[in-house]
Amino acid sequence: MFPKFVSRSRLKKILAGYKAKGKTVVFTNGCFDLIHAGHVSVLEKSRRLGDCLVLGLNSDASVKRLKGPKRPLVPLADRGKVMSALSCVDYISVFDEDTPGDLIREIRPDILVKGGDYQPDEIVGREFVKKVVRIPLIKGRSTTALIKKIVKTYGAREA
Repeated sequence: MFPKFVSRSRLKKILAGYKAKGKTVVFTNGCFDLIHAGHVSVLEKSRRLGDCLVLGLNSDASVKRLKGPKRPLVPLADRGKVMSALSCVDYISVFDEDTPGDLIREIRPDILVKGGDYQPDEIVGREFVKKVVRIPLIKGRSTTALIKKIVKTYGAREA
């Protein structure tokens, strides 16, 4: 699909090489349906925590189950292309489950990053990593807020 997209089995081999060299692997995940400055900020801060940033990206089916029948607004191929263009993201692995728990268990990153809106005991996969980091969100920057603003501004009219 895109150069940064890797299967779980290939990703495990790649990350084993990083770990063998004593390098730190960072993982974060999300839907990234309408990417905004808050997303980019979290990804850039995540990348600075280690030597390699792995992004777990929800499949379209996973987004639909989590966010509702009208989502995703942007299909996986387009979300993937945008995320692949970000220099702070090294590898992307798509997951179809509702959570990235299985992916995290399989690849065993050193650091797991989530937004500050998650409480520590709510963070899926925390038991499979050495460290969990919560990054504060940028106020007013969310996909939900963006969708509400678009609807309020344009309603049912065409943009």
